[in-house]
Amino acid sequence: MPDSKNIDLVSFYVNAATRENTVRSYRTAIEHYERHWGGLLPATPTAIAQYLSHYADKLTSSTLAHRLAVLAKWHHEYGFPDPTKAPLVKKVMKGIRATHAYQTKQARPLQLEELKIIIQWLEESIKESKDYRKGLRLIRNKAILLLGFWRAFRADELTNIHVEYVTMIPNKGMSLYFPTTKGDRDNKGVTYKVPALQKLCPVTAYQDWVTAAELSKGPLFVGIDRWGHFNHKSMTSNTIINIVRECASGAGLLHPDAFSSHSLRRGFASWADSNGWSLKELMEYVGWKDPKTALRYIGSSHKIQQHFIEQLK
Repeated sequence: MPDSKNIDLVSFYVNAATRENTVRSYRTAIEHYERHWGGLLPATPTAIAQYLSHYADKLTSSTLAHRLAVLAKWHHEYGFPDPTKAPLVKKVMKGIRATHAYQTKQARPLQLEELKIIIQWLEESIKESKDYRKGLRLIRNKAILLLGFWRAFRADELTNIHVEYVTMIPNKGMSLYFPTTKGDRDNKGVTYKVPALQKLCPVTAYQDWVTAAELSKGPLFVGIDRWGHFNHKSMTSNTIINIVRECASGAGLLHPDAFSSHSLRRGFASWADSNGWSLKELMEYVGWKDPKTALRYIGSSHKIQQHFIEQLK
């Protein structure tokens, strides 16, 4: 006979199977429909169609498609008929895609030369800083940028690095273990190797930050308040984006707001492309499974695209 303890365990493991970002995205979509739009759940196909029409010129079609998927999931979970599959809703979405076609905006890639400028500015600022708190932030930001660039990490990967899962490899670099990642659907864990470099070294930047912050466990990158106290919860992806932009602005780069956390990933992909990496090498290093995903991140040289197309002939 099942008891309350076993039922609680079932709930625990069901919740563990749902990633935090997924839960947040789900909650945001439901709140948008109910609070911002004023919709009622369960919904009718007509109400869903009206919701889509209202936001057709305000949200991208991909965002609306995501909202539809969340609403469909809500109805399935609570045992109600799914209104998103109704012909009316499908026709409205088709019309929105045809009427409001858009080009996906991509983050500006942070090129290697630009990274050098930022790191030089950070190093000079660290030397000149007489404020302990400001110095800590600068050291942390340097580690974020170098690790994010050379490992082509997303913002959520940077925020999910834990010190206890970092292993130093003498004369080679270090390895980072992630118990779960976005692409690791089976939760088997993924290990990434980080090379030690003579210049712009992510390993040295990591060691400098861990030493300065005296970190031995928990999230690697943490917030620092105005008194120099650490927030030992993981930083958010938005914080990483702000750090990239603040560093770009501080170093004097043009249009810093065009950068985002994906700028590090796109910058590395562009660098790898320019230096003769094959598509297979880039995909294996970054962890991409689909060639189309990799090709979207490559910059203006298009060497990998050309090689990929030649293989298809």
